[in-house]
Amino acid sequence: MEKLAFADVKDILVGCTIMSTGGGGDLEKGLKLVKEDFENGLEYKLLSPQEIGDNDLFTSPYFCGSIGPEDKGAYDRYPKIKELETVAAVRALERFFGEEIKGVVSVEYGGMNTAVAMSTGARLGKYIVDVDAAGRAVPDLQFSTYYVNEKPIYPLAVANDIGDVAIFEKVVDDFRAEDLVRALAVISGDMIGMSDHPVRGHELRESTILNALSYARKVGKAQRMAVEKGQDPITAIIECSGGYELFTGEIARDTEWNNKSGFTTGTIYIDGVKDYRDQNYRIWFKNENVISWLNGEPDVMVPDLICVVETDTGYPITNPFCKKGMQVTVLGFKAPEVWRSERGFSILNPEFFGFDVEYTPIEKRDNND
Repeated sequence: MEKLAFADVKDILVGCTIMSTGGGGDLEKGLKLVKEDFENGLEYKLLSPQEIGDNDLFTSPYFCGSIGPEDKGAYDRYPKIKELETVAAVRALERFFGEEIKGVVSVEYGGMNTAVAMSTGARLGKYIVDVDAAGRAVPDLQFSTYYVNEKPIYPLAVANDIGDVAIFEKVVDDFRAEDLVRALAVISGDMIGMSDHPVRGHELRESTILNALSYARKVGKAQRMAVEKGQDPITAIIECSGGYELFTGEIARDTEWNNKSGFTTGTIYIDGVKDYRDQNYRIWFKNENVISWLNGEPDVMVPDLICVVETDTGYPITNPFCKKGMQVTVLGFKAPEVWRSERGFSILNPEFFGFDVEYTPIEKRDNND
């Protein structure tokens, strides 16, 4: 077990956001949440997969929703509670099981959702397990390594910021859970806290990406150290992660986006500079970046990762906050192997999002030597 300092957690969150495919929540809000925890003397205790007890119980707390409208209608008339929604959800699961939950698990990479999982653990005095259930950010609940490994999402708990708390003892499947929770998020200001996939330690090791937070910390540290030393952060990120530079350019217009059924969808347009002059790049996202086009031709697509960072700093930019005139670099990363398995690819693929294109692994795209 390792007690993390704030600098360690920041490296983890920056690394997670770099590889979060534009989603996973607002990094600055995540850092603010973590900073408050450290100011309040809370401990962030990182537990390796090898240290967890086989029969101990673990769960994944996170937020589900989108960037909602400013006017939330009648919902705004209710007073807000002080307790973090995911803390309430974990406590509800403990009441349901009549058993202590030993630790929490990040359900996806992201500046906010990884921070929420870690903060929930710290606020409850629980361990944060060095694993992740996606290895990227994902828009739908069923996109998890738990689903690929056939671990049920239920029982699951949901809680919002006005004090509503509910337990779903059982749901038909992860797709039905997505519909139910998304609907609750829509009527809860477009965001709801939850905790799901309660699993035993031996199941956790079998159904998640091991040492995922340590890997993210390595990426975040590489970005930070490059900036501190006056080196190229893009090169540093690529060298430590085995990633790819997909495009470098300037955001051509403010990102076009809208909310539909609890998701944020939109398109990012980039005009090339330097080696990419007179070329263009386009990225479509559904909460997370799903598919990109180079000069109008499909380039990289799910399950592989498409990530936008500031060219000068390598600092990640989340959707839909790409603004006109920003100098950006698009990075790509090979998807974790679980998403290239038959069951993984059966759910996380271009066709699911409505694109009739043949999947080309990122390492086989024409521009990669």
